[in-house]
Amino acid sequence: MPTFDIVKEIKADKTFRVQSVIGQFDLKNEHIKENFKGNIDIENKKWNIGAIVGSSGTGKSTIAKKLFGNQLIQNFEYKEKSILDDMPENSVKNICKIFNRVGFSSPPSWLKPYSVLSNGEKMRVDLARALLEKRDLIVFDEFTSVVDRQVAKIGSYAIAKTIRKENKKFIAVSCHYDILDWLEPDWVFDANTMSFFLPQNTKDQKLNWKSENVTDHYGLNLGNIII
Repeated sequence: MPTFDIVKEIKADKTFRVQSVIGQFDLKNEHIKENFKGNIDIENKKWNIGAIVGSSGTGKSTIAKKLFGNQLIQNFEYKEKSILDDMPENSVKNICKIFNRVGFSSPPSWLKPYSVLSNGEKMRVDLARALLEKRDLIVFDEFTSVVDRQVAKIGSYAIAKTIRKENKKFIAVSCHYDILDWLEPDWVFDANTMSFFLPQNTKDQKLNWKSENVTDHYGLNLGNIII
C-alpha cells in the first residue's frame, strides 16, 4: 500500500522581521518542521476514482506529490493558437469525443488558445489532454479550486463519467469536500485527520462512508451523507 512519512522542513532567514515575529508570538526559532504520516490502502483494490481532501495547509498536495508525482497534471505547455492543435497526436474525431466527454463541448472554444479560456474550461482541457496522452492514472491537484461550485459540480460529474467509461484511474486533490457528492469516489483520504476511508454498502445498497470523521469544509459531518 502507498505509505508515507513525510518530513517537510523550512528555514527562514534571520531577518529583523522574522526575529520580531518569533519574539512576538513566542516561537522557538525560524525553523519550521511539519510531519505528514499515513497510508492510502489501494493496493490490490479495484477502483477508478479516489479523492485526497483537506483544508489548506494539511499536506494534501505534499502527499499527492510524494506518492503520485509522476502522474500529476501540471505544467502542460500550451503554445498553439487553438486548443485543437495543442492536443497530443490523435484523430480529430477522437479529440472532439474526449472534449465532449469531459464537458468541454463548445466547438467555437476549441478554436481558441488556452490562455483566453475560463478557469472551468482550462480544467476540462487539462483533463482532456491527460486522457489523450493515454495515462492510466491521472492526479489533479487543486481540483475545482478556481471555479464556482456549479461549474465544479457539472465538471466533476462529467469527469467521473468519463473516467469510468474509459476505465482510467483519477485522483482529485482538493480543499472542497463537496466533490465527494459529485465524483462518487471509490476511496477518500482525509488530510485533516490523516485517515483513509472506503465506501461500504448499506442494507439499501446505497453507498455510505464508513467513518464519522470525514468532515466538510465548514466542519459538518459527512459520515451519514449518502453519495
